[in-house]
Amino acid sequence: MIQRSARPAPLRDFVWTLIRTDFKARYHGAASGFVWALFKPVAMFVVLLSVFSFLFRDQTYLFNLMIGLFLWDFFSEGTRVGLESLFQKGFLITAAPFPRAVLVVTSIANALLTMTVFVVAILIVLSVTRGVPSPVAIALFLLYLVLYVVIVIGFSLGASVLFLKYRDLNQVWEVILQAGFFVAPIIYPLSILPEHLHKYLYLWPVTPVIQFSRQVLVEGKLPTFKAHCLLFAVTAVTFLAGYTLYRRYAPRAVERL
Repeated sequence: MIQRSARPAPLRDFVWTLIRTDFKARYHGAASGFVWALFKPVAMFVVLLSVFSFLFRDQTYLFNLMIGLFLWDFFSEGTRVGLESLFQKGFLITAAPFPRAVLVVTSIANALLTMTVFVVAILIVLSVTRGVPSPVAIALFLLYLVLYVVIVIGFSLGASVLFLKYRDLNQVWEVILQAGFFVAPIIYPLSILPEHLHKYLYLWPVTPVIQFSRQVLVEGKLPTFKAHCLLFAVTAVTFLAGYTLYRRYAPRAVERL
């Protein structure tokens, strides 16, 4: 029993070291790096909430905008760092035997922490101003976030190995992200667009996550079963496509570093 529980420890230690090193690198020189990692998203949330509360009197639009901005921020940052994760930590690939996918998955730790702080903040503010969301609404919201993380990991797995072969991929992705910000219903409600266009926007993985999160938290509505099937399908396709690319090109990663 003791031997079985001890075997995974080295990998756990390695994962924790990677995450801790990323935090130290980002907040190098700061006296309290982890405190800043928590304070920055809180401060951003408070500032945006204060500014938008002054600009927009409609609470529904205000919270929809906040949810859209912070969920987009996770997708944008997570995919950026995930895309370059193997290239940035390529020196570790030959240092010791370990699953290389660990480098990709742990690269989104900073983005995940920021989103976690936002989730706590938005649930507290919603509870105070509009009443506590129902347990079903919170459960569905957390489910959407889990699927969202899976989408980002799937993309990062595939993009990280492709970036080793096509070094312009990060520049291409920056352009796609700039366009994708306006494709997703972040600063505008999806209802202002013709309904026949909605099905195309839902193919952009950010759209269903943002839209469904708004519905359950702000509007108090439950997406349909068909809508949930679409989200699961988009998540599965994104992850499987990324994982397939990773399995195909990862064995030659060292050659392309």
